[in-house]
Amino acid sequence: MATQPRASIHPIAPDTWRISVALPHLMPGGFSFNQYLLVDEQPLLFHTGPRSLFELVRAQIEKVMPVERLRHVAFSHFEGDECGSLPEFLAAAPGARPVCSRVAAMTSVRDMVDAEPLALEDGQILDTGRHRLQWQSTPHLPHGWECGYLFDQTTGTLFCGDLFTQPGTGEVPLTEGDILGPSEAFRQVEDYFSHSRDAPRLIEKLAALQPRVLACMHGSAWQGDGAAMLRRLGQALA
Repeated sequence: MATQPRASIHPIAPDTWRISVALPHLMPGGFSFNQYLLVDEQPLLFHTGPRSLFELVRAQIEKVMPVERLRHVAFSHFEGDECGSLPEFLAAAPGARPVCSRVAAMTSVRDMVDAEPLALEDGQILDTGRHRLQWQSTPHLPHGWECGYLFDQTTGTLFCGDLFTQPGTGEVPLTEGDILGPSEAFRQVEDYFSHSRDAPRLIEKLAALQPRVLACMHGSAWQGDGAAMLRRLGQALA
C-alpha cells in the first residue's frame, strides 16, 4: 500500500475548492488534512496545513490559480495543521494577510509573522468580492480560546475546522453520507473536545446559520441540512 502523502483538489461549492492531503501512514487507516481555497477577487485560503506539507498544498493551488494571488490566509485556531505554513504562504503571496480571531492575533499570530493580521470580532464580515464571509467566534469549540470559523453567506458553506473530524484518508471530496458516526468513533479514541460549558450555545449559534456545506478539516466535506447535522453533534456531546 502507498505510504507517501497524496494531494488532490476538487470543487465543493461555487468558487470553493477542497485541497486534501492524505497521509496513509500517519495512523492505522490513515488521516487527512484539508485546506479550502476560495477563488474570488481577493482569494482566500482557509487552513495552511502543516509546514511539512507546504509544497504539496501550494502545487494544488497552482492548478487553479497562481499562489501569489492570495490575499487572505485564514484559520480556525493556532495549531500546526491549521497555520503551520503561514510564514511560507505569506512569503509566496506578499500581498496576503493572516485572517484569524482577535484573540489569535493577540496571543500568537503577531509573534509568528510580520504581516499585520486581520483580527476579526464575532460577526464581522470579510468581503472578498462575490462572497461575504462572516467570522463566528467559538472559544473552546472544539478547543482553543482563540477558536472560530468562517461562514460564507453567499454559498452557505461553513468552514468548520476540527468539528466532525473523520479518520481515514478522505478519498471522497464531498459526501451526503454520515460523517457524525465516524467522527464520534474517532472522538471516543482521541477526545479532542474541551467540553466547554458554552458548547451547546455555540453549536446552536452555528446551526442557526443553516449551512448547506460543512467544510471539514479532516475527512470528507459534507452537504445537506447542516443545522440538523450540527444539532446531532450537540446531542452526541451531551
